Amino acid sequence: MADKAQRWAENTPGDFFVDRTCIDCDQCREIAPETFGDAPSHAAVYHQPNSPEHERRALMALVACPVGAIGSERRHNLAPAVEAFPEPIENNVYFCGFASANSYGASSYLIVRPEGNVLMDSPRFASRLVRKIEQMGGIRWMFLSHVDDIADHAKFRQHFGCERIIHRREIHSSIADIEQQIKGDEPQWIAPDLLAIPTPGHTRGHTVLLYRERLLFTGDHLWWSPERQSLSASSSYCWYSWKRQIESMERLLDYPFEWVLPGHGRRYHASADEMHDLLARCVAWMRQAA
Repeated sequence: MADKAQRWAENTPGDFFVDRTCIDCDQCREIAPETFGDAPSHAAVYHQPNSPEHERRALMALVACPVGAIGSERRHNLAPAVEAFPEPIENNVYFCGFASANSYGASSYLIVRPEGNVLMDSPRFASRLVRKIEQMGGIRWMFLSHVDDIADHAKFRQHFGCERIIHRREIHSSIADIEQQIKGDEPQWIAPDLLAIPTPGHTRGHTVLLYRERLLFTGDHLWWSPERQSLSASSSYCWYSWKRQIESMERLLDYPFEWVLPGHGRRYHASADEMHDLLARCVAWMRQAA
């Protein structure tokens, strides 16, 4: 629970606040941008909710926060905020919320499919989220973009009996039992609508998932930057090779998609043609920054 005695001075006075345990994961700014904004190295409440919808979104951010850094002076009924997750993004694709501190607050997603649901990266193993996923058909596959965002993968495996998928280059001793291990650098079909595309750079075995040639789940490889108003990546948070990440980014120009759904960073939706242009500009920017 957030501690009002530890609230940041940058918070606007009022009900909601962010305390000093914030890890600046960006979940709250993604979920409730009307309420939460930037402060140096952390989030803060820059505008108290002034409508029922803004309050609902702020409470959803409170629930999703991986470290419990968001609090309120008043008591609120959290049930509607909890029930809002998984939150629909488009048709049968959902944002899970309930981020985990073990993945530094990375976003995770659920794809609901007649052939079996896919959990993209790992949220927190929260009982109410688990029950909702059960009601939505469980999990057949758990696709892990890279080792940073695996969080509570073992608990989901044990509970749902799902098969986990990760690139072999991400394997270390504690996750050597993962059921499916992608090899090499060539794209691999998991199912007719699911294409795994290895994108080494951020880590050695980072892999993105393309669903129905429309939705690209990008892990920590690619995201939307509100500051740059462009697709973006980070050389500062590139743990393996910026050169390889540029090459991997350029490779994605061969694939049409309309959504970027990252683990860290903002989501973005545009036409396939606009996405291609944005990605080409991102590649050119990365080459200049190299």
